[in-house]
Amino acid sequence: MLRTPSQSRPASLEDLLDTKLLARLDALDIASTKIFRGKLKGERRSKKRGESVEFADHRAYVVGDDLRHIDWNIFGRLDMLFMKLFQEEEDLSLHMVLDCSASVDTGEPNKFLFMQKLAMALGYIGMVKYNRVACSAIGGSFGDEGELALVQAVRDLRGKRRVHDLSRFICSLRPDKGEGGDAGSFGEACRRIALSRRGKGIMVVMSDMLIKEGYEEGLRMLVGRGYDVFVIQVLSPQELEPGITGDLRLKDIEDGDKAEITISAPLLKKYKKTLAAYTNQLRDFCARREIMLVTVPSDTAVETMVLDHLRRRGVVQ
Repeated sequence: MLRTPSQSRPASLEDLLDTKLLARLDALDIASTKIFRGKLKGERRSKKRGESVEFADHRAYVVGDDLRHIDWNIFGRLDMLFMKLFQEEEDLSLHMVLDCSASVDTGEPNKFLFMQKLAMALGYIGMVKYNRVACSAIGGSFGDEGELALVQAVRDLRGKRRVHDLSRFICSLRPDKGEGGDAGSFGEACRRIALSRRGKGIMVVMSDMLIKEGYEEGLRMLVGRGYDVFVIQVLSPQELEPGITGDLRLKDIEDGDKAEITISAPLLKKYKKTLAAYTNQLRDFCARREIMLVTVPSDTAVETMVLDHLRRRGVVQ
């Protein structure tokens, strides 16, 4: 797959998401199959009884209970002490992981740009609902100096006032240049992310999952420790339906490996079969570990991705 020619990079929140989409995202929330205990009160209903304004139930008074929570109306009627219980609201951690390897900087529309927009949309939803949001990038470079790093991250973003902090981080990311250089280890990067994550919640991994070393070790690192893991595999339309023919000299964009091939109809058929088998293998691997996998072409509108695909799969509600 060829690198996207003259790829324009987003520079601000407005380049990632338009105002009409932001208005629609305000009504959504990040969802999980579990209810997690957070460190801060947020806008998520919990089964744990707490001290918020919404009444939940009563229970009998026991010695040592806070007298401020006694229901004196019931005491006046029944001459018995009962405690008022309230539904406590808690925060949920959302951690997004973006693959910045050279292979994602390809396709038309560009796969990495799609991932940037989707990460911004999910992060916006999380922050508006006062969840703790983090974003990690595997590989690539960032900043004006193009500093290289195996893992880059921004953490503990919470509330609408931090939206531009996330957009600046996402816009600063640049995929690896490739050209035979060392792009770093996906497995090692995932290990670092797993060790550094905080709290419990949802982790969304965005990548084309075309990882030469294999994705298995890395994904195993991310599973567990109180996180629901979702993998969003982004492939370009040209990867799904190649429109090339003839004699070609191919060069791996990440490690520089070269091969000469002749593109024919039987070879394209074999390619599609191999790609389908690879994706099915990834899906089976994820299913065995209770990881939800969504495979999507990069020409999908972000609005459709969030409001349709991810809502139907329970990632947002």
